Amino acid sequence: MKLKVCGMKYQDNIEHVAALQPDYLGFIFYEKSARHFDTECILDLPKSIKKTGVFVDADIDFVIEKINKHNLQAVQLHGKESSKYCKQLKSESVEIIKVFSIKDEFDFSVLNPYEGIVDYFLFDTKGKLPGGNGYTFDWNVLNNYPSTTPFLLSGGIGLNQIDDIKKFQRSKASKYCYALDVNSKFEIEPGLKNIEDIKKFKNNLISKIMNYNVNEKGYYGEFGGAFIPEMLYPNVEELRQNYLKVMAEPDFKKEFDQLLKDYVGRPSPLYFAKRLSHKYNTKIYLKREDLNHTGAHKINNTIGQILMAKRLGKTRIIAETGAGQHGVATATVCALMGLECIVYMGEIDIARQAPNVARMKMLGAKVVPALSGSRTLKDATNEAIRDWINNPVNTHYIIGSAIGPHPYPDMVTRFQAVISEEIKWQLKEQTGKKNPDYVVACIGGGSNAAGTYYHYLHEENVGIIAVEAAGLGVDSGESAATSVLGKEGIIHGCKTLLMQTADGQITEPYSISAGLDYPGVGPMHAHLCKTGRAEFIAITDDDAMKAGLKLCKLEGIIPAIESSHALAIFERKTFNPDDVVVVSLSGRGDKDLQNYIDYFKI
Repeated sequence: MKLKVCGMKYQDNIEHVAALQPDYLGFIFYEKSARHFDTECILDLPKSIKKTGVFVDADIDFVIEKINKHNLQAVQLHGKESSKYCKQLKSESVEIIKVFSIKDEFDFSVLNPYEGIVDYFLFDTKGKLPGGNGYTFDWNVLNNYPSTTPFLLSGGIGLNQIDDIKKFQRSKASKYCYALDVNSKFEIEPGLKNIEDIKKFKNNLISKIMNYNVNEKGYYGEFGGAFIPEMLYPNVEELRQNYLKVMAEPDFKKEFDQLLKDYVGRPSPLYFAKRLSHKYNTKIYLKREDLNHTGAHKINNTIGQILMAKRLGKTRIIAETGAGQHGVATATVCALMGLECIVYMGEIDIARQAPNVARMKMLGAKVVPALSGSRTLKDATNEAIRDWINNPVNTHYIIGSAIGPHPYPDMVTRFQAVISEEIKWQLKEQTGKKNPDYVVACIGGGSNAAGTYYHYLHEENVGIIAVEAAGLGVDSGESAATSVLGKEGIIHGCKTLLMQTADGQITEPYSISAGLDYPGVGPMHAHLCKTGRAEFIAITDDDAMKAGLKLCKLEGIIPAIESSHALAIFERKTFNPDDVVVVSLSGRGDKDLQNYIDYFKI
């Protein structure tokens, strides 16, 4: 939930409030207001803060003049402005916030003419003046909100409303609540904000509202951290100290973005699956990561990490792989950059993913089989870590999942966040909606899911669905459903949910998918599971394979078996006809053709 501070007036005060990083700052261009902004110009604000002009039945030329003069990014209309008036302002490329006042009840039909025209509604308390009255209306009125247009909540919100806001977040009304708009309850006098009170409000709000991002110690709630042998400490610490700095460098960002565009082929399409949507009576969009160069989402992360490795002076690259897509992506970027590449892969996975093994070798990588344990992804990761311990100086380990010691889960997630970043603008462009109702992804270690969820973690109105591999059944003894079978433990350098025996020995996972048979899950996903932010659903081999074949026949797309698990939820969960459900199609099925052939006796 975002924060807007309105009624700014004095330059020094504006600067101090801006330092607290609200999402919007409001400036009132209404002469009858005690908070009327009549200063010559608004000082430069951080780009993350949207300057918002507040108007009451102003002449449209006057509004446009202020937009241009102050470089406003949003306008808030407090009067009786018509939908036609709002439509005219849309040509100015600003966000339109239309305000409506509520006392004890409200006729929501008055919103209808503005649907599809304004970006947000704002609900304020009905009073003698348009805004800044200092009184709260009954928020329960919004339980009958019939629209999908996001809204801002305003009217007398102060420090003593923190618990009420948390309660409101759990209500039906909060689904489309985009931001809180605060004003008079944080003032020393009209237009002069109490900095300490705003800081306290924001901090208390954050502490009351769950945070799903990593903290400075590398934890998502109680999961994460860096549990590593002493020999690896210099490597991991070097990465921890530098990864955010490097990613923030303009040259790094420019090269990363350019390679994603010209080499990977991004943005990947957001495709409306018409026939699939018709079958399940809901609106299904597929984020086509399968169309990336190398055939999966994995390339997003390997491009980022190879650029990171070069800037840290590393000349040798190692990686682990299960389904082979991460191995192919790593081999690809090593060939691109001329670096030595060694990929560890379980012996069983080498046999069932032969096409990807061939690709890696063609790209110049050395593929080393993991012969211990279950001879799958877990064991490949073990072998890669042993290699890293023996070659700590010149080697960078490109971890493919949102797993491992901090900073790997956060770094991988940030590189994969391009997925949800694109979904946001693509969905807006195609449907006019700012957010989907649900985002869905399969989860092994969880990199594609982390990227798909990233920009929606704190959007409480977006449902997050994580799909795990149930294998032959959650209770069969042949499964990889970590959310059901896992307990807190440490694997591959981090604390997370882990399938293990009573005495802490890791149990062998199973899935028909080589990319999902991992006994744990990334720490961010463990946190999403533990807090209930994400709904975890376990899908069997049989249901996944049927879902994959169904996509083939309905949409002409052959998905990776991992992605087929995500698609299978439509047989398990019913969505509303108007729900927009975005599914990450994490990879294409070329690598799995033999599995499909054998399974269906094609």
